[in-house]
Amino acid sequence: MTPEEYRQAAHQAVDWIAEFRTSLPDRPVLSSLKPGELRARLPAAAPLQKESFEAVMADLEQILQPGFSHFQHPRFFGYFPSNACLASLLGDMFSSGLGQLGLNWQASPALTELEEVVTDWMRQLLGLSEAWSGVIQDTASSSTLVALLCAREQASGFSLCRGGLQGEKQPFTVYASAQSHSSVEKAALLAGFGRSHLRLIATDEKHAMRADLLGEAIRADLAAGCRPCAVVATTGTTATTALDPVAEVAALCREYGLWLHVDAALAGSAMLLPECRWMWEGIEGADSLVMNPHKWLGAVFDCSLFYLRNPQHLVRVMSTNPSYLQTAADSQVRNYRDWGIPLGRRFRALKLWFLLRLEGVERLQARLRRDIAHAQWLAGQVDARPDWQRLAPVPLQTVCLRHQPPGLEGEALDAHTLRWVGRINASGNAYLTPAILQGRWMVRVSIGAEPTERCHVEELWTWICAEAEKR
Repeated sequence: MTPEEYRQAAHQAVDWIAEFRTSLPDRPVLSSLKPGELRARLPAAAPLQKESFEAVMADLEQILQPGFSHFQHPRFFGYFPSNACLASLLGDMFSSGLGQLGLNWQASPALTELEEVVTDWMRQLLGLSEAWSGVIQDTASSSTLVALLCAREQASGFSLCRGGLQGEKQPFTVYASAQSHSSVEKAALLAGFGRSHLRLIATDEKHAMRADLLGEAIRADLAAGCRPCAVVATTGTTATTALDPVAEVAALCREYGLWLHVDAALAGSAMLLPECRWMWEGIEGADSLVMNPHKWLGAVFDCSLFYLRNPQHLVRVMSTNPSYLQTAADSQVRNYRDWGIPLGRRFRALKLWFLLRLEGVERLQARLRRDIAHAQWLAGQVDARPDWQRLAPVPLQTVCLRHQPPGLEGEALDAHTLRWVGRINASGNAYLTPAILQGRWMVRVSIGAEPTERCHVEELWTWICAEAEKR
């Protein structure tokens, strides 16, 4: 494709995307395709000769489009917000179009230095002190893995330079809330700690980690000859948006010399609001943290901010320095290849830079406050309605609820919950995700899609009541 051919096709593509976004409210939220249905309509092998852009677009519309589930839909209430604001999309287009590759500073000074600027802008917006340094990773999963690798090497005195964890005489242990994201367990396993050395700490009535039980677990492991290594605390857990007591956990980590990583993948965006920063009180006592602008804030996926207080330690753990990447500027600059796992890095800072500049902080803050207000409204409706239960506090934008008519309990209650939420999802009118909380199914209403307004939340509540009360 020549630049001129690209120009013509790209104009059509931009128009198509803009029209697609405009038409979203009239589309079903969730794809109704059956497994394998789309694949069966696609050729089994790639074409040997070039095809026209028109042919590709026709297949996009007729074959692929029915397989889309619409995270940008105003009635998307599943998982978590995954906004791809059009302002950020422009930055992502430039990132791909410019084709920059961040192997080191010299490979693209703009890529590195804009990332430095944007991560520091966000540090300030989050209310963090100047002690923190940031880098853009792909996802919170990668950030948590990097954090636990740093913790492992701090606790072991850089065992990677010797025999790794296999050469250590005592096993290292990691601690997290029983409500922590599945990526925490995956990171602990990939970092070599082993499932038997991951301690999931029980939670309180608000579904937050109990600091007293964390302290007991640390002391029990010390007595058993283990070496406590790291704690992952969560600000805004996935199922309920529970808030682990960061300050209390940080005090324990200081007392016993553990690394503290805070997972604020979703809730981190709320820290743009000064009135929400109580949610991670004590954050300055952490060693690292992660928040995802590609969730609630609106940056196009993927864009995860990883902050830490000792970047020199991170570089020592992650650095590689082959001769073909060495430059005369290395002593004066950041080489972000040494701040994470990948060598090659995309120009992710552009989509966050575009978002912050084209939307403005005040507009982003207003949208976050809007979503929190919507969640409070819905929580009030649940609390006021007989036979309905709100199962968790609502500090952010997620409401956890269950319909429980008199006499309906146990597995019958589970089946009822899954039936009514299944009917809503199958209708295409809205999308919700159920989850298990304390052994029973409940339904999460996660509010935060960019176009979602109060009318959409009110419609959802009407549908929920109508479907749940069908017996």
